[in-house]
Amino acid sequence: MYASDVMTKTVITIQPNTSVLDAIRLMLDQRISGLPVVDDAGELVGMLTEGDMLRRVETGTERTRPRWLDFLRDPGSKAADYVRSHGRKVGELMTGDVASVRENAPLEEVVALMESRRVKRVAVVRDNRLVGIVSRADLLRALIETTAVPPAAATDAAMRDQIIAELQRQSWGGHGQVTVVVTEGVAYLEGVVYDLRERDAIRVAAENVPGVVSVRDNLDYFEANVALSYGV
Repeated sequence: MYASDVMTKTVITIQPNTSVLDAIRLMLDQRISGLPVVDDAGELVGMLTEGDMLRRVETGTERTRPRWLDFLRDPGSKAADYVRSHGRKVGELMTGDVASVRENAPLEEVVALMESRRVKRVAVVRDNRLVGIVSRADLLRALIETTAVPPAAATDAAMRDQIIAELQRQSWGGHGQVTVVVTEGVAYLEGVVYDLRERDAIRVAAENVPGVVSVRDNLDYFEANVALSYGV
């Protein structure tokens, strides 16, 4: 899937010269935690989020530092902090370096960007013009849509083959030490594992095969160091 498949296309935006109070009212009214900031030409110039307004003089939460550390900071850094805590316009608080992707960016790229930048939303742009937003909520909606597909009808033998094929693709799949039997949609797992995390992964792999109604975990667990000491 791509960014264009899941993005919200109708996006509420704001301009840099809008007052901070108006931006707050808009966010509260619309129940959103972030606003893309666009200029008069419609180009994306920033992003204003709840986090940008945490350190404010009005609430007594402006950033303070120990005197010795503050002494080492250059005047420019101090001035920037002052603007962020006292500024009255969106352009003075917004984050200018916006996390953005193109419409054809795969969702893997979108999620990686969210993780690396620690942001909740990614702007989708075309020629630097905003065409959509992918938020965490959009990804959750996509997850619901992809998992809501009714399971395909399958025979017990076909389900068993799918489980085994998935295990063989994984390094933790218990190659040669795990057997699978499927009877009337119930998957029975037999064999030995040496790591409880692998046991969980094998069970999940079986649960994810369309048509499997339940999984019976009969796997035996042995600690690897104990098994080695007995020559297992």
